Amino acid sequence: MSAFEKYSPFIRDYIYSRNWDSLREVQIGAAEVLFGTENNLLLTSSTASGKTEAAFFPIISRLYDDPPQTFGALYIAPLKSLINDQFSRLDELLDMSGIPVFHWHGDVAMSHKNKALRDPKGILQITPESLESMLMNRNNDIVRLFGDLRYVVLDEIHTLTGTDRGNQIICQLCRISRLIGRDPVRVGLSATIGDTDIAAKWLGAGSERGVSVVGMKETRTSWRLGMEHFYIQSDSPDQSESGNKYLTAVGEDTPGTTDGAGEPDCPEAPENSVGYTPLDPGFEYIYDCTADKKCLVFSNSREETEYLTATLRQIADRRGDPDVFLIHHGNLSASLREEAEMKLKDDELRTVTCATVTLELGIDIGRLERIVQLDAPTTVSSLLQRLGRSGRRGAPPEMMMVFREENPLPNTPLPQLMPWGLLRAIAIVQLYLEERFIEPPNVKKLPFSLLFQQTLSTLAASGELTAKRLAEKVLSLPPFAGVTKEEYRTLLLSMIKNDFIEMTEEKGLIVGLKGERLINSFKFYAVFKDSEDYTVRAGSDEIGTITTPPPVGDRFALAGRVWEVEELDVARKLIYVKEVKGKMEISWPGDYGEIHTRILERMKQVLEEDTVYPYLKKNAIKRLDVARRVARNTGMLKKSIVHLGGYTWCLFPWLGTRSFRTLRKFIAKNGAKFRISGMEYEGCCYMTFKMERGDGRELISYLSKKASSEGIDKSALVAPSECPVFEKYDDFIPSELLRDAYMADRLRTDEAVKRLAEIAWELGKQ
Repeated sequence: MSAFEKYSPFIRDYIYSRNWDSLREVQIGAAEVLFGTENNLLLTSSTASGKTEAAFFPIISRLYDDPPQTFGALYIAPLKSLINDQFSRLDELLDMSGIPVFHWHGDVAMSHKNKALRDPKGILQITPESLESMLMNRNNDIVRLFGDLRYVVLDEIHTLTGTDRGNQIICQLCRISRLIGRDPVRVGLSATIGDTDIAAKWLGAGSERGVSVVGMKETRTSWRLGMEHFYIQSDSPDQSESGNKYLTAVGEDTPGTTDGAGEPDCPEAPENSVGYTPLDPGFEYIYDCTADKKCLVFSNSREETEYLTATLRQIADRRGDPDVFLIHHGNLSASLREEAEMKLKDDELRTVTCATVTLELGIDIGRLERIVQLDAPTTVSSLLQRLGRSGRRGAPPEMMMVFREENPLPNTPLPQLMPWGLLRAIAIVQLYLEERFIEPPNVKKLPFSLLFQQTLSTLAASGELTAKRLAEKVLSLPPFAGVTKEEYRTLLLSMIKNDFIEMTEEKGLIVGLKGERLINSFKFYAVFKDSEDYTVRAGSDEIGTITTPPPVGDRFALAGRVWEVEELDVARKLIYVKEVKGKMEISWPGDYGEIHTRILERMKQVLEEDTVYPYLKKNAIKRLDVARRVARNTGMLKKSIVHLGGYTWCLFPWLGTRSFRTLRKFIAKNGAKFRISGMEYEGCCYMTFKMERGDGRELISYLSKKASSEGIDKSALVAPSECPVFEKYDDFIPSELLRDAYMADRLRTDEAVKRLAEIAWELGKQ
C-alpha cells in the first residue's frame, strides 16, 4: 500500500479537498517510518515543507483506527505561541476525526485544563515547564493520564538539542516511560539541523527504539536578499538609494546569480522629500523597506526590538502615516503577543511586527511579504529560520538586512574600524550558499544546574528516597551520563548542608525547607534563567514585565511605547503606569549565544577576497571596500597579531566563542613573562592587551610551542577561586563542580592549539 492508502479515509478526503496533486517527499518518508516500523523518527526539511502534516497524518490515522484509553500523543514545543498555533491548519481534519486536542501552558485557562484531566484522550500540547509541573504535582496520576501514550512529537528540536531545556524534556520522557511501563515513539521536527547524527542520538536518548532520519532532497530555490549599511550620525541624502530596488534575487545553488525571480519595487526614500529631516538614515531605510507591506522585523535582543519599534512609530508620526507597528518578545503580556500573532495571520492587514527569536520558530504566520533584519543573526540556523518566515505559498523568501554603526573618528582603534556585523552576515550567507553549512548542536557533558532541578523534582514527586535510590533514579537519566557518582555525592551533600534536601532519622532524603520554597514557585519548573520581574499595568491592561522597577514619576520603555510610573506596589511586584510620548531605551539581562568558528574563518575570507556579493547595496559595498583596504594595509590578515602603538597589541584569532575564550584565558595565564595586562575583547572578533616585554612574534612563538608540546590544560585556566555561574541553579552548585562544568562545556582546546600554530607559521614566513 502507498502512504496515501494507509491514511484513514477522512485524511484522504482532506487531501482531495485541498487539490493536492501528490504527497511531498517528507510526507511519504514519514509515513513509511511511522506505519512500517517501531522506530523513532527525526524529520528534517525546510520551513513550510509540510513537516506537521508529515508527522500527524500517520499519528492521527493510528489514533483514529485504534483509539487510546489515555492521551495518545504528546506534542511538546519550546514556545507557547507554537502550541497556540500548531494545529490551526489541521482544525478541520481533527474535527472530522473526533480526536480532541488540549493545550496546556501558563496562559491556558484552568477550566480547559480540568476538562483535559477529567477525560484524558487524544492529543495534549504542552510546554516543558508545564510537563515538569505535572510530573511533580500529579505524579500519582501519570498512569491515568499517559498510560496508553503512543507518540511524543518534539517541535523545533534544533533549539533543544543539547541544551538544558532540551535535556529536561529527555528526563521527563524517561520518567514518564518508567511510570507507564512503555516507550512511546518519539518524533523530532526541525528545518535547520546541522548534524543529523547528533540530533538523532539526542532524540533517542533513553529510548530502546532505533531512530530513522527522513529529510527532503535539496532542490534549487531562490532568495531575495539585500544588505545595506548606514553610519548613525550621517544625514546625507545619498545614504539610501532613492527609487532603486532594495533586494537582489540570489540563487542558492549558484551564489551571486539571479534566477529570474524578479526584484520588488521600492518607494522613494524620504530624504528627498521637501521639508523632511530624517531621524536616523538606517531606521528611515527600514521604514521604507516595510512601507505598505506585511513584514517581520527581527532584532537580536529585546532592547533593540523595543527601540526599533518606538523609532518606527516616531517616523510614522512625523510623516503623518498610520501606526501599523506591532511588537513581540518574551517580556510582553500574553494578550499583546497574541494580538501580534493574530494580525500577522490576517492577510488583509499590512502590519509590521518587530520581534526577537519568539517569532523565529515555526508558528504559521501566513504570507509575509518581507523579512527585515537589524544587524546580523549570530548563526546560520537563525538566518534560515528567519528567512523562512517569508516566502510561503509559492513566493521566494525575502530578507533585507540593515547595519548601523557609529561613524569612526580619526583616532578610532583598528579593531573598531571593522564592520563586524556586516562581515558576519556575509559569512553566514556564504557558508550556507557554498557549503550548506549549519552549526552542529553543542551537547552538554555536565549539566549540573539541570541535575539540581531534577533531583528536587524527583524527590518532590517520590516523597522520600534513600540516597542510593535517588542516585539510581536521577543518574540513570541520559543527560547525566557524564556525571560521576562522586560528583553527585558532592552535590547531594551540598544540598543537604544548605537545606535544599533534608535527611530523616531513617536516613531517607526529602525536600528541605529551602527546597520547599523553591519548588512552591511556578518559576521552579523552568530550567532557563528568569528574573524577579515586575508586572506593568496601564489601567486594566497588562503590558508586560520589566526587571527593575523605576520610582514613581520616572519613565521607561515597553511594548514600543514610553510609560510613566504612577504607582509602585513592591510587595505584589506591580507597576501602574500611564502612556506618554517619547522614546527611551530599556535593558534586560541576557546571553546572546555562541558563534561557530567556521563563521569567524569565513569572515576573514570575506576580507581577503575581492568578491562583490550581488546582495550588497551601494553603502554596504563601499563599507566592505573600506574594511578590506584597512585589513590589508594594516597586515591583520597575514599576521593576525598587530601592534597598535606603545604597549598595545591586538590579536585576531578568527575563532568561535569557546575556542576564543580558551585562547584568551591561555594568554592571560601565560602572559607574566611578557608582562601582559589590561586584556579587553568584543565577542570573539578580537582581543587587545598591553604587553610591556617582547613583541607579537615572540609571544605567539612562545604560546604555540607551549601549547603544541604540553597541550592546553583546561584546569590551569580556571582559578581555584573562580565560581563560573551561567545557568539558573548554578548559585546552588558547589564551586568545584561549576569549575568542572566550565572546563567541559565552555572551553575548547583543539582549535586554539591549531590556530596558534597557524599564526606562528604565518609570522615565521615574514
